[in-house]
Parts: sequence; C-alpha cells; structure tokens
Amino acid sequence: MAQKQYHVTGMSCEHCAASIREEVSEVPGVSEVVVDLSANAVTVHGTDLDDERLRAAIVEAGYGVTDSVAA
Repeated sequence: MAQKQYHVTGMSCEHCAASIREEVSEVPGVSEVVVDLSANAVTVHGTDLDDERLRAAIVEAGYGVTDSVAA
C-alpha cells in the first residue's frame, strides 16, 4: 500500500478536516485519509495514488497544498 503526505494550508477545525477527508476519499485508489490539524498535514493511504488528483481534491475542498512527501 502506498502513502502520500501533504502540507495543507487553511485548515483550522474539525469541519475543515471532514471536508478534506470527504473530497480526498473520492479519489480512485484511496483507502484511508488521516488529517492532523495541529501539523497541518494530510496523509493518504491507498494503491496507485495519483498525486495530481489528490492535490486537486484538497484544493476542491477549499484548501491550499504547499508541498508533498512520498512516504
């Protein structure tokens, strides 16, 4: 299983986290989305994860993505 982690800007509450989880969960191959508000981080687990689609889902939820780290 693959994992990608993103630094996300603009998150401040559990509603923010829920919005991101909902959008990112719809990307094909995603099996789990973990949002860490205190670290402004989103970790995505799944297979054949498409970086571009994951970033687009975070932006669609209304937040910025400043970088990613393949893990």
